[in-house]
Amino acid sequence: MRKARMAAAVLVPGVLLGTAGVIALRVHESLKAITAEVRDEDTISFDTVSLCGPGGAYAKENGSGFVPVAAGGAYTTGAVLDGRVYLAGPDGLAFFSGADEEPKRLRPGMDLPAAPITRLAVARLRGQTERSLVAATSGAGMLLIPAGFGCGVQVLPRDAAARDVTTVLPLRSGDLLLGTQSAGLLVYDGRSLKRFLPAVKDAITALAGDDADLWVGTQDAGVLHWRGGQVTRFRGDSGLPDARVNDIAVGRDAVFAATPLGVAEFADGQLVATLGKGVFARTIAVAGGHLIAATVDQGVREIALDGRLEHVALERTDLQVTGLFRAAEDVFATGDDGSVLRRTQEHAWERVIAPGGGALADREVTSLEFGPDGRLWIGYFDRGADVLDLRSGRAEHVEDDHVFCVNRIVRDPQRMTIDVATANGLVLLDAAGARPRVRQVLLKRDGLISDQVTDVAFSRSGAVVATPAGLTFLTPDGAQSLYAFQGLVNNHVYSLATDAQTGRVVAGTLGGISVVEDGTVRASLTLKNSGLKRNWVTAVVKVQEPDAESWFVGTYGGGVMQMESAGHVSAMDTGVPNTVINPNAMLVTAEHVYAGTLSDGMLVYSRTMRQWSRVTAGLPSRNVTAFAEREGELYVGTDNGLVHVAERNLR
Repeated sequence: MRKARMAAAVLVPGVLLGTAGVIALRVHESLKAITAEVRDEDTISFDTVSLCGPGGAYAKENGSGFVPVAAGGAYTTGAVLDGRVYLAGPDGLAFFSGADEEPKRLRPGMDLPAAPITRLAVARLRGQTERSLVAATSGAGMLLIPAGFGCGVQVLPRDAAARDVTTVLPLRSGDLLLGTQSAGLLVYDGRSLKRFLPAVKDAITALAGDDADLWVGTQDAGVLHWRGGQVTRFRGDSGLPDARVNDIAVGRDAVFAATPLGVAEFADGQLVATLGKGVFARTIAVAGGHLIAATVDQGVREIALDGRLEHVALERTDLQVTGLFRAAEDVFATGDDGSVLRRTQEHAWERVIAPGGGALADREVTSLEFGPDGRLWIGYFDRGADVLDLRSGRAEHVEDDHVFCVNRIVRDPQRMTIDVATANGLVLLDAAGARPRVRQVLLKRDGLISDQVTDVAFSRSGAVVATPAGLTFLTPDGAQSLYAFQGLVNNHVYSLATDAQTGRVVAGTLGGISVVEDGTVRASLTLKNSGLKRNWVTAVVKVQEPDAESWFVGTYGGGVMQMESAGHVSAMDTGVPNTVINPNAMLVTAEHVYAGTLSDGMLVYSRTMRQWSRVTAGLPSRNVTAFAEREGELYVGTDNGLVHVAERNLR
């Protein structure tokens, strides 16, 4: 399961007035009039947070102790300010003085809020004399940062729904128009934050135009056009290639909307054509009579708008273009390797910024484990796994039809293999050797109760495999399975913990906890018969104390519980009692117990003080998905990269 998406997104559909997909909403004559006359309930309270100095929430000198691991540039948007190229994305914000020089960076969780930047723009705000950078973030509102990374501020709405900003459009008035994932359109004038067109409640993906002629792209409800006091909506039944709009660009005589099935062309407020039919257009730009479209799987395509001639302008199998942005007459492309290309007057592309040099294949970490040789194995949601040599910084990547969606990585102490639980089997790889080599793949045909494997653990009799269909025990006598018909509290097992001496297995499931001994369910604990606060158990670890043993149980929405060896369950005071613990995101060390949450950072239990604390500073995301520890160094995986810290320095 993808830990970053355990909580289902709820999208509010747009308000539909009229029929046939073209809908008119009567509004005021100008943006100024609308923002001046909104109702009090459409005003959103917000806080401004300093982004610099010792009193700031995110000091320039990182005091958390965390250090990024093998981090390169992961940029999806950019802008040019005072002749410098600024790039932004999941890896934060950076600017470059030269093509091959190391950039100056602001990292999420260290110098910036722990949230990816979704869109970057340049604006001269109302009442300001100098232009500054405006960064929309996914979950942390909006950032206003001066050129050269002077002291900036975070505009943080108190309404959580308004913090997820997907795009930003600077207006000639000095105001900023913001698109959000679940709060519609907002407008910021430097003093207040208000809803713009409150009847529009769609998830916003793109903004283009100006105060008098505004174009809005949505996630699943097409294109909205605001002009002269009217909003017109274009959807699939209006001729739009697809209801999902990825980007919008304004040309001299037309407006273009990028969709997964081509680019829609609008002229005089009417949908007139579809360009590049069937092309999955991720982002677009218009320059010199040409439409430039970065696609998901067909490189960068260029269409001459006068003759409609189309050709592939940039086709490199080793590079995915993640974003396009303009500066004056120049068009820049950001690559998934951290590089930046510029379109020349001859319509070729030249590299202006070198690749970022990050060793890791992805940022969305799902599992961590150290091999016997000290290399760190890193599992990803949909990019297989990396084997990282921490001394050299080099990583070997393994990815195939089975090692793809990784749920868990565990070292087998007997067979000296690295066992990878995936959505398509249990994969056993050699722990030694310069390159990871698959030794065996176990599937349903080999005795597993399901091809999908969520966890694996080891008891005195062999391996225990967790699946959505029950448990499978791999012993010298063969494979034996256990499921609800035989007493398991629920077939969908998320997490396992074992006692090597007694052979006891504690299984965390969608319906509670089952304690298994010698292949038989000895006890099952649920909301009804125990102190368990949630039936959905996502993580279990054994904690051995000198005077007793217990099991710490992570739940979806009930925080961490403690189960004594006798089976008594009680809640633990973590400070965030209703938090979601991510699947298998728990680790026990000599000094601490760690738990990773979906949105509240990492929880840290001191085994000497017997109390919990919460850590968010220094993390690139508050969605903490995995832990590993070696020689006192703690490695923390998130949905936005990997960091490490010495346990003794953890604050």
